[in-house]
Amino acid sequence: MSSILTNTSAMVALQTLRGINSNLEQTQAEISTGKSISSAKDNSAIWAISKVMESDVNSFNAISESLSLGQSTISVARQASETVSDLLTEMKGKIVAAQEENVDRDKIQTDIDALTDQIGSIVGAAQFNGLNLVKGTDDSSVLASLDRSSDGSVTASSISVSRQDLSTDAGVYGSGTSLNANAAVSDTSANALNNDGNNAVLTFNTDADYSAATASFTIGGVAVGFGAGDLGTGDQDAAASAFAARVNALGIEGITASASGAAVTLNSTRAFEGVDVSVDALTGNAAGTEFTNINGSAVTAASGTIDERAENVTFDAAAAVTEGDGYRVSFGGETFTYVAGKGENFDDVAKGLQAAIGAGGLDGVTATVVTDDNGNSVLKVDNASDTDFTLAAIGNADGEASGGLFGLDGIDVTTDTGARAALGNIETLIETAIDGAAAFGSAQGRIDLQSDFVSKLTDSLKAGIGSMVDADMEEASARLQALQVQQQLGVQSLSIANQAPQTILSLFR
Repeated sequence: MSSILTNTSAMVALQTLRGINSNLEQTQAEISTGKSISSAKDNSAIWAISKVMESDVNSFNAISESLSLGQSTISVARQASETVSDLLTEMKGKIVAAQEENVDRDKIQTDIDALTDQIGSIVGAAQFNGLNLVKGTDDSSVLASLDRSSDGSVTASSISVSRQDLSTDAGVYGSGTSLNANAAVSDTSANALNNDGNNAVLTFNTDADYSAATASFTIGGVAVGFGAGDLGTGDQDAAASAFAARVNALGIEGITASASGAAVTLNSTRAFEGVDVSVDALTGNAAGTEFTNINGSAVTAASGTIDERAENVTFDAAAAVTEGDGYRVSFGGETFTYVAGKGENFDDVAKGLQAAIGAGGLDGVTATVVTDDNGNSVLKVDNASDTDFTLAAIGNADGEASGGLFGLDGIDVTTDTGARAALGNIETLIETAIDGAAAFGSAQGRIDLQSDFVSKLTDSLKAGIGSMVDADMEEASARLQALQVQQQLGVQSLSIANQAPQTILSLFR
């Protein structure tokens, strides 16, 4: 049935053309925007995921900028530490030269002062955007990542960078909890810190005949031998005198011998070294020879040790060191202080006190640091002057830390004592600077790796977003051409369908 009111063919053709135009519009939008999903109505789930990932990409771009800032800041600190290390090494060469007495120490000291000032300038200027990592002890953090958990929550993570204090600040001694128990002095008696040296007594048996005796001794690593008749005519007093004379003739460093009756006193003035004395062989009737230590008690029948002259401050390895813990040693009316920094231990405390003593410039006083058999750090203080001192040590918590190069500005090589002290202290300072540069190098390497990872991660996220929402341009191009052809055919079909009612006119002619 034909109708002039309802043209079904035109309706079908029009519906088809509308669908073609809709698809064509969508395809043209994909081509113009480059996206297959450009709004939530295209695909709400994929669009929501892509927007979350896009926000993460923007965040990682900010993180990349933070890492770049951190790289620059740490690079400045590392270069400053390396330069300070080089200057300290140069200073060490001048300190070594000052060990020779026949040099102009005043001119050498002028060069050392200039290097010290230069190091101070470098440490003060080693900042980037106001942040100086070679002053102070507070950690600094660099924003490194954005971590999204499965429940959608987001947390930021950072790379912590420890400051490496290369300042020469003296610190501030605290008034908190007493730490006296952590520092034990070897001899607290009055005037114990002196130049007298320590003794071992060798007693020859009064009942022995030494005329034919032979003997072999070792004193401080030097062999002392006696053949038959060398110890006198047989009298124990003569044997003791002959033994003392032979020891003195050897000129063993720091060792002297004196005879009194049948007893020979061996005195050692070696500052930081004990002296072993032993009877290696005895023949004849000399088997009654024995040693006693300085306190008069028997050691053994065959060996003994003369203690070093220095007095010791032993720090308890079982105790902890906290930032701000301050320790003081005092003698000769002077007090020497060191306040521990972050992450330091008793070895650092002992070396800090050693530097303070070296900078004090007391004539004849030197110090060194060792670790004893129990793992305790030991500060050894020796007094070679004619003035006797009393050694004391105390400690308190809650102070402000001394600088990592504490003692640098106190180096003075114009005297023999100062030159010797400087040689020991400069090694500690060089080690501090090297450790600082190494720590910064490690942190910079980690940040470099993280920066590279963030860059690759950002690229991966962008690729993932693109795979979800970007249009396939090859497919879109082919679809556009097809839809354009379909559109033309649809228009032609609609035109044909619209002409159908006109045929009805022929029925009325």
